[in-house]
Amino acid sequence: MKLGRRETLRAGVGAGVLAVAAPAIVQAQAPLKMDLSTVWPDGNFHTKNCKQFAEEVGKVTNGAVQITVHAGGSLGYKGPEHLNAVRDGLVPMADILNIQQVGDAPLLGIEGVPFLVGNADELKVLQKYARPEFDKIATRFNQKILYTVPWPTQYIHCNVKTDTLDGLKGLKIRVPDRQAGDMINLLGMAAVQIPWGETVPALASGAVVGVSTSSVSGVDGKFWEFLKVFYKTNHVWSSQIVTINLDFWKKISPANQQAILDLVAKLQPGFWNVSVEADQSSAKRMIEGGMTMIEVPPAMLKEMRTRTASLEEAFIGRAGPAAREIIVAYKKELGRA
Repeated sequence: MKLGRRETLRAGVGAGVLAVAAPAIVQAQAPLKMDLSTVWPDGNFHTKNCKQFAEEVGKVTNGAVQITVHAGGSLGYKGPEHLNAVRDGLVPMADILNIQQVGDAPLLGIEGVPFLVGNADELKVLQKYARPEFDKIATRFNQKILYTVPWPTQYIHCNVKTDTLDGLKGLKIRVPDRQAGDMINLLGMAAVQIPWGETVPALASGAVVGVSTSSVSGVDGKFWEFLKVFYKTNHVWSSQIVTINLDFWKKISPANQQAILDLVAKLQPGFWNVSVEADQSSAKRMIEGGMTMIEVPPAMLKEMRTRTASLEEAFIGRAGPAAREIIVAYKKELGRA
């Protein structure tokens, strides 16, 4: 049957609408692909956590959100650069070490106040009060925090075995941030602030003769090839914070945003357990490599606390009133007020 002029025009318009609409439909169905940058190697538990998270995001969003994890700093960003890299959209997501961002956001260093936190359970209490302020900082830097995972307890790795602080005097020790550096200096050693990626070369060249870090990093760097002992000082804590650029976050549908938030609420407790287990297995690996773990004598530990007590007020002075409010609430809950 032949169409009249009006029917022909109507059919033509309908075809035109379909032709215009089709690309939009395809675009809406296309997955959102994002890179996630981390400086830690593939074998590190933080990187493994990131990869598990990325895989699970793909599942809960039915492939609508696809995350590729780039380990070992392969995208070219050093740890201290991640906060600003995500802010500017240079990379959509990153696994950020909070204490390395204190130049831009001092409050992110609160976990690094020497001897403020004694164990992972206490860190959970501190984060309960600090997280709202962390979220405000993230928003200011155009990003959203998805989850946090702590590093295990900290050690001082070196070649000197002693039961007094004087025995460590003058040793050049690598530290990850200013606050840890202030602590090391007050203890009589000489702090050298170096990003993780430059730490092993610094050990190899003799630029430093020791490292302040976790046992996990000790395994990453195969410290037994350079060092003989590690002291379980448990002096500072820090956490990795996985964030996403807000412009990318807004591209995710509300339903998939909620699916991701539900996912991280489910995964984060397990990630924290992995942190504790990683410390134990890594300490064992370093011992197997030939290093000796030293429990710090009570008198030596007491002197460490005494010498570094002033750093809490110094931190509050840099970070502002919110830092004091967090620490007061934290100590009150722990019965230290």
